[in-house]
Amino acid sequence: MEMRIGRILVWGLATVFWDAKGVILLYVLPQGQCINAAQYCSTLDYLRDAIRRKRSGFLRRGVVLQHDNATRHSANLSQQWLQHYGWEILPYSAHSPDFTPSDFHLFGPLKRHLGGMAFETEGDLVGELKNWFAHLDLDFFPVGIYLLLSRWKKCIDLHGDHIEK
Repeated sequence: MEMRIGRILVWGLATVFWDAKGVILLYVLPQGQCINAAQYCSTLDYLRDAIRRKRSGFLRRGVVLQHDNATRHSANLSQQWLQHYGWEILPYSAHSPDFTPSDFHLFGPLKRHLGGMAFETEGDLVGELKNWFAHLDLDFFPVGIYLLLSRWKKCIDLHGDHIEK
């Protein structure tokens, strides 16, 4: 189930969970599987374990998660999982990338980095992603989170209007 998108060979769906300190979990969906509510909850289990290992104490203080409004995220099973563990969901604006740090901060530079590359295996892709994340400036991730705060403030100041580019 490999696909060519531009010149990038894609093996599976990669999901990146990150915060101001960096990547918490890079999870690649196994080849041939689709992401549905059950798979999403399984991914959240991996995330919970990664938070326990990498962000000691965060689970006790509470997790705030931002995800889009895809069916798998809003499904009853996913909502029950989130309620069971007491995770808060940060609002997501479906029609504006202004309030999604992955959209306005992460994906652009990552897409530019991967442009023109082809990967023989899923492992090659994952290795390149890990390498790229490991070599980002130390301020890359906190800047993305702090930009979200300033974008929210600007939107509030503009009485809910979209932020100009």
